[in-house]
Amino acid sequence: MKLVKSLLLGSAAGIAAVAGAQAADLPSRKAAPVEYVRVCSAYGAGFFYIPGTDTCLRVGGRVRAEYTVGTRYGDAQDAYGTRSRGRLNVDARTATAYGTLRTFFRYELTVSSGFYAGTIGGNQGIIAPGQARNGAAGPGTASNLDLAFVQFGPITAGRAQSFFDFYANDFGFSTIRTADSRLNLLAYTATFGSGFSATVSLEDRNTGTGQRENGAFGRFTGAGLTLGGQDFPDIVASLRVDQGWGSAQLSGAFTQRKVLSTFTAAGVLTQASSDEYGWAIQGGVKINLPMLAAGDHLFLQAAYADGALGYLGWGGQYGSGRQTSSIAANQLVIGDLGVSVLGNAKTSTGWSVVAGLRHFWTPQLRSELYGSYSELKLGYVQAAGLYAAGAPVRSLDPKELIVAGNLIWSPVSGLDIGVEVLYTRTELASRVLQVDNNGARVGGLAGVKSDDAWAGRLRIQRDF
Repeated sequence: MKLVKSLLLGSAAGIAAVAGAQAADLPSRKAAPVEYVRVCSAYGAGFFYIPGTDTCLRVGGRVRAEYTVGTRYGDAQDAYGTRSRGRLNVDARTATAYGTLRTFFRYELTVSSGFYAGTIGGNQGIIAPGQARNGAAGPGTASNLDLAFVQFGPITAGRAQSFFDFYANDFGFSTIRTADSRLNLLAYTATFGSGFSATVSLEDRNTGTGQRENGAFGRFTGAGLTLGGQDFPDIVASLRVDQGWGSAQLSGAFTQRKVLSTFTAAGVLTQASSDEYGWAIQGGVKINLPMLAAGDHLFLQAAYADGALGYLGWGGQYGSGRQTSSIAANQLVIGDLGVSVLGNAKTSTGWSVVAGLRHFWTPQLRSELYGSYSELKLGYVQAAGLYAAGAPVRSLDPKELIVAGNLIWSPVSGLDIGVEVLYTRTELASRVLQVDNNGARVGGLAGVKSDDAWAGRLRIQRDF
């Protein structure tokens, strides 16, 4: 019996050994490797590696809700306005032998109503009389490709913030008179160490947010003139320093304005051509103030422009209150130059100063106080029908003050809940006819030489 048991156990062991050897000869199926998303810490928080690549990606955005009220100059207008905005940011960066390769785009969708619909130059304190209220159908959704650029080493190409700009409405809920434009450009930046850099940029002024190009008008008639094609984009240069104490920048711009000649059907010259050049210069400083509170800083900036008022933040219509109108023929308009019928040109000049302070009362509670003051010398008069009876027909040369202040609470990271008050005042060199509820200039009145406007706003915003 013991012999039989030994034979059976030996046979089983042999079969197991043969089976094991044959199994070792068979192909094995391994589990596919798992591709985990890895954190990329090279470019700051929020970046991760795109699986299978060495490119770091960050996806973020913003959702904003706003509610505004302000001075209403016509019963046909809404006394309030609302706005909802969604923003998507996508930032992709790759380390290369030539430096960081970066692509970035920002896309926004916005729905606005009431007070927002009739604003002038983005200043929510001013709504032109005669602006119709939003009907029952309501406003549509406005889309905006705000930024879209490629950076490769020293090269920046695409839609980016102008390299002329310094304080680009960094504070507050509204705009003031400052250079702030995102446009198509091609730029080269040289870095010198210790935070110093210099940039030369070719910028397409007709593609930007903020009006960089203003028209031409008859010097003595105020009639609009036709601008001709341009020979080159705006040329911008800047010198900048960024260090622990803050930042400073000196920038300049050079631009061109052409006025076309016009003839009657009989071939008689009615407007001689003119080819003029404009320029602007700006200096600004941002000073960190940690001695007051962490995160505090102060902006100071000054700018001067000759034939290029868009670089001061001026464009389109100007004025406040009853000086303004929603009807194009009744508007006081900005032009970069005035040209006589003989082709003699006079450029419009101006200057502006900007100041802004951000102070943290507590880590969750902060205030911003900011404003601008600007004066222009226009190279033309307005159309004669806009002046009040007995008022001298001359360049209106506006002087404008904008001041604003807010209080913002951030109960959790990325969430802002704030209120703001904005005041705007504009003074003119001569009296113009007041505008009625429908935007028409009203004769028989003394006219208005200065006027102002108020606005208040509540904003709830989450950045992620």
